[in-house]
Formats: sequence, structure tokens, C-alpha cells
Amino acid sequence: MQCVAVFDTNILLSALLSTNGNPFQCLAFAKIGKVKSVTCQEILDEFAEKLLMKFNFSEEMTQMAVDEIRGFSRLVEIAGTLKAVPDDSDDDMVIESAVVGNATHIVTGDKHLLALKSYQSIAIVKATEFVDLLD
Repeated sequence: MQCVAVFDTNILLSALLSTNGNPFQCLAFAKIGKVKSVTCQEILDEFAEKLLMKFNFSEEMTQMAVDEIRGFSRLVEIAGTLKAVPDDSDDDMVIESAVVGNATHIVTGDKHLLALKSYQSIAIVKATEFVDLLD
């Protein structure tokens, strides 16, 4: 079975900032095609915003990081109408991307998403669990 995953912003950030963790391994699997990565413009925008504001990345470095994710991911369009995470509406875009992109997994470190465990038939897992699943 081919895994199709949506990587939450925190996974993208962790993978970029540390090359020896499970988030990095998750994206490495996506880059070599062991996993299909699905994302949306909203996730990429949030990723860019965090790099610029929180981690003081330059515009150029931020654009390179976003382009890299876009390069190995299928971009889906979301309507922004799905309401699945009562405690954090920012997380709805992650769920909606997974639904629209026919994902099998959402990989996240976000407690609001992890608390759901799954949505429809999409498993919501930590990076560690996802790496174990693929190994």
C-alpha cells in the first residue's frame, strides 16, 4: 500500500531545523517517493510565516525551503470550510488537505490533531509512529 501523507507545519519545521530526527526521516521518505506527500498553499504559507517571524529566516532562505517542500509534494486546493478540530481551527486546513488529497495519514506533533487519532479513515500519527510504519 502506498502511504499518502500530509505533514503538518510543525513536522516541516522540525525536519528543516534538525536533520537527525523522525520528522526529517518522514520528509526523506517523501523525497525518494516511498511516501506521497500532499500539502496545500495554506500549510506552505504558515510554514513560511513561521520561518520568517519565529526563526528569523531571510526571504530567500524561506522561499527555498517552501520550494523544496512544493517540489516533492502534490498541491491540493482546499475551500477552508471543513471544521474538524474544535480546539484549534488553524488545524482544520491540515485535515481538509488530507481529505481532499485522499491521504492515508496526517503526520503531526500537534496535540489537538493527535487527540483525534483519526478523521474519516485517515490515521493521525506522530513522526515516530510513521517512521516505524514505513521501516
